[in-house]
Amino acid sequence: MSVLPLVFTSGWASGINAYAVVLLLGVFGATGLSDEVPASLQRTDVLVVAGVLFLCEVVADKIPYVDSVWDSAHTVIRPVAGAVVAALLAGESGPLPELAAGAVGGSTALMSHLVKAGTRMAVNTSPEPFSNVAMSTAEDLGVAGIVTFAMFHPLVAAAVAGTLLLLGMVILVFLASRIRRFLRRRAQRREKKRLAGAGSHWPLD
Repeated sequence: MSVLPLVFTSGWASGINAYAVVLLLGVFGATGLSDEVPASLQRTDVLVVAGVLFLCEVVADKIPYVDSVWDSAHTVIRPVAGAVVAALLAGESGPLPELAAGAVGGSTALMSHLVKAGTRMAVNTSPEPFSNVAMSTAEDLGVAGIVTFAMFHPLVAAAVAGTLLLLGMVILVFLASRIRRFLRRRAQRREKKRLAGAGSHWPLD
């Protein structure tokens, strides 16, 4: 069960930025900094794809409203990535069954993804874009720092990730009204676009 803390931490991080997790773990394994990274994550093609997608996420995640669209598209991708990475880590280390590891990694990734997506909706209710950039940068640095720390101190890293997840869920409760405001504004914009599109197709007298 020694791999469980790393599984949990990678799941939490995958819910925020799955591509960064794959890229970091692959680099740690390829450079010999860790023996717990499976060979499939160290492949050159995997690292290149993860690197390109990571760069796309870095850009999209800092643009107001685009970040929420990106999060919506990754509601399935991040939990699946968390489950796959967790299962691969468990398969490399042995004691923890891959199915159980996948369940832990996937469910943790889903929870952290919902916290991230909900928080971004609340942030997008503010008129200025700087809060998005600050939030995204903090998330990127947090994921990089905790995943790196997990390579050497997995138990402590898992405790930090668990604390951040719990704290994020509590904050999300307090931001519920702002999230509802964001969803209401988005629904209004969609309705305006629909009406504008319908108006452009009305026959002229």
